[in-house]
Amino acid sequence: MTRANLDNLPEFALPSGFVLRWYRPGDEAHWLRIHLFADHFNTITPELFQKLFGSDEQNLRDRQCYLLAPTGQVIGTGTAWFNDNFEGARWGRVHWVAIVPEFQGQGLGKCLLSAVCRQLRELGHERAYLSTSTARVPAIRLYWKFGFEPMIRNAEEEALWREVARLAKMLVE
Repeated sequence: MTRANLDNLPEFALPSGFVLRWYRPGDEAHWLRIHLFADHFNTITPELFQKLFGSDEQNLRDRQCYLLAPTGQVIGTGTAWFNDNFEGARWGRVHWVAIVPEFQGQGLGKCLLSAVCRQLRELGHERAYLSTSTARVPAIRLYWKFGFEPMIRNAEEEALWREVARLAKMLVE
């Protein structure tokens, strides 16, 4: 999914007691735990963090956000990443957004996504993309609310996205 520009981003305030912060050394363990609980579509391993994000701590401090519950427990993460050659150009990338299941459905994803998109803009990105599975209908509904649109390159993808839109509409009704 793509967003042609990062203007007029939706803003959502965190509920009382919740806090956002940026990467600190050792957060790899939080990232792993969150994704092990929240992601049932990918194989999550300790090596995956290094493969996806490398070890440049400054990049991580600038780009990886963590959501903390009022208890101080780290319950969510999202990354304002980048790709220097997406569709032949440099794009910001909303990357690996997740919230542990017991905190899902409370509007916290909107707050986390808002912070990640805002950070992309502050880091100089003019547009953004993300990768997702068409099975993640609640996440896709959120991405649509943020102005992301499907990249449709063929008739098969068009049919898939038509079905996703139908399912998303059913969730609202």
